[in-house]
Amino acid sequence: MLAQVKSCSIYGIESFVVDVEVDISSGLPAFDIVGLPDLAVKESRERVRAAIKNQSFDFPIRRITVNLAPADIRKEGPHFDLPIALGILSATEQMPGETLKDYAVIGELSLDGKIRPVNGVLPMAIEIKERGLKGIIVPVDNVEEASVIDGIDVIGVSSLNEAVAYFKGEFKPDKNQSYKNNRKQVAATFDGDFSDVKGQESLKRCLEIAAAGHHNVIMVGSPGSGKTMIARRIPTILPSMTFEESLELTKIYSIAGLLVGHAGLIDKRPFRAPHHSISAVGMVGGGRIPKPGEITLAHNGVLFLDELPEFPRDVLELLRQPMEDEKVTIARANATITYPSKFMLVAAMNPCPCGYYGDPFHECTCSPHQINKYLSKISGPLMDRIDLQMHVAPVKFSDLEGPGTTDSETIRRRVEEARLMQQERYKGQKIHCNSQLTPKLMQKYCKLDKSGQLLMKEAFNNMKLTARAYNKILKVARTIADLEGKDLIKEYHLAEALQYRNLDRYRQNLLG
Repeated sequence: MLAQVKSCSIYGIESFVVDVEVDISSGLPAFDIVGLPDLAVKESRERVRAAIKNQSFDFPIRRITVNLAPADIRKEGPHFDLPIALGILSATEQMPGETLKDYAVIGELSLDGKIRPVNGVLPMAIEIKERGLKGIIVPVDNVEEASVIDGIDVIGVSSLNEAVAYFKGEFKPDKNQSYKNNRKQVAATFDGDFSDVKGQESLKRCLEIAAAGHHNVIMVGSPGSGKTMIARRIPTILPSMTFEESLELTKIYSIAGLLVGHAGLIDKRPFRAPHHSISAVGMVGGGRIPKPGEITLAHNGVLFLDELPEFPRDVLELLRQPMEDEKVTIARANATITYPSKFMLVAAMNPCPCGYYGDPFHECTCSPHQINKYLSKISGPLMDRIDLQMHVAPVKFSDLEGPGTTDSETIRRRVEEARLMQQERYKGQKIHCNSQLTPKLMQKYCKLDKSGQLLMKEAFNNMKLTARAYNKILKVARTIADLEGKDLIKEYHLAEALQYRNLDRYRQNLLG
């Protein structure tokens, strides 16, 4: 007797349909699973056997062979428990099998037959819709996540008995509605606000530019100057995510098992702040079974690296390619997976090991050799990829006593207006913000007038800029012009952009 049940598996951040084929034949009792299953899939034999018995079904004492097709791709995860169990019950005619072909089934079984939630349901639901299947059977706790996708039936079941009863026509769950119908779009709420930060007006302006053009930024200043505090408030000024961005980010978090409560779409841009003890695999992803790293979990959001020189140098150097390509490819012997990594890098560091070099209120105790060694931990090529480089001055007492300044909502409105200009300008160009400009597009959209060209030439020679730094400055100037609603880059836009490259000369003087 043969039965077939459709299920899904994950490859990178995408999903593919898996045919769970169950054959029951005469012979010595055995239960084999083939088709490149991992250990979690192999262990499903015991969970399925116990669940079938404890839900008052008959488990066949015969030879059972389960094949997971296509057989040349490794399958992982416990979500094959439910389709295997239904396949066995269908093959032994304990439930009708003709309706199984219209649905995909996913779910982890407990020994008593209850169904536990699983990871990666959202990309699976997307694949099911693209395949034209009628619906998907998921654990009850995953219903909200799967219901984000409109156009398919999402059936939530809490036990093996309920799944069987549904295919017998004896169980009718509450008809779910799609995400668009059952969840109201609400504005993301945050704990902090830019008005909490006293003083540091120039730094706030720098971060507003970074948010408007999705530029990378580094802050260098003494301890207590507010670098970490203001960095954690950057998400409050970032533009709201589009549906497509939310969908892609939710897929990533669903696969990584970080979707809180298996809820629907994520409505906040991520803010990832890994500790400096992080490994290379933790940063870019990988492992025996490749998983997304911090740069992928920060996709469409912020990757904050506090105390940048404390990170291992080899980990920092791994950021260089993803910062340029907005993706990272992990190659292993049995798989090559590409994860998206369109993140905004925000870094903070002290100017020296003691933290007080150049501080007007504290004396630095570091030797020139110690400062040189400390700054050398950040390579020139990595620093060159950071668009905005800001020296953060200590906060004055008068700033602390003064009233709060512009709040996040006001800044975010300006940022969103600038982003709308960019989206309209680059419509049909496959880019969405100024940081993504290619050299060819820069020739069209980042033209300088005669006075701007003279200023740029003088700065290029005096500041000893590289070609990459030259392009970064033009992109930042384009963003500054957008914040003013200007189509043309003026000389004062360029002059402000040049102010945010002063760390290049600072490093050259110290390391020279």
